[in-house]
Amino acid sequence: MNQKPYILILNGSPRELGNTTALATQLAEGARVAGAEVEHFFLQNLKLEPCNACDSCKEATPGECIIEDDMQQLYPHLRRAAAIVIASPVYWFTFCAQVKLCIDRWYALETDQGNALSGKRFALLLVYGDSDPYASGGINAIHTFQDMCRYLECPIIGIVHASANDIGDIQKQPQVLQRAFKLGQKLVTPA
Repeated sequence: MNQKPYILILNGSPRELGNTTALATQLAEGARVAGAEVEHFFLQNLKLEPCNACDSCKEATPGECIIEDDMQQLYPHLRRAAAIVIASPVYWFTFCAQVKLCIDRWYALETDQGNALSGKRFALLLVYGDSDPYASGGINAIHTFQDMCRYLECPIIGIVHASANDIGDIQKQPQVLQRAFKLGQKLVTPA
């Protein structure tokens, strides 16, 4: 029996009905149409503590973070996922704090045996207020994402980014919504 590919969406937007979520919803729909199981987590709704640099995940409990918060709920999903999607608005020229906080806690997933995320497929959904990805700082988030994937040795399946400031602005850009939908399908299709 073939198991459906599992896609994990980590949405950093504090607006559950905002532009970032609209893109994530389109991506999820595309992935489901292509046969994937998709879970969509709103990081804003989780209690996530910052990494405290204790290094217990490297020494006392290799591969396991000792901080007791909702990240413990996310770790099994991160390990299970065939593909991980980061969805973020751009705040102050890069990812929003919710996304960065979550990513920082991935530190625990690396042991002497390797990183639990290595080889997983990644995608990025990014929304910014300025019309230009450089002026908005969106390019900084894109570069951070690319560097992260390079370090993890993970293929980037795609990036969808757009200017959308007010709630509902992304709905006026059907071509961007369609790109997100197609990216969802592409995440399921083997390379």
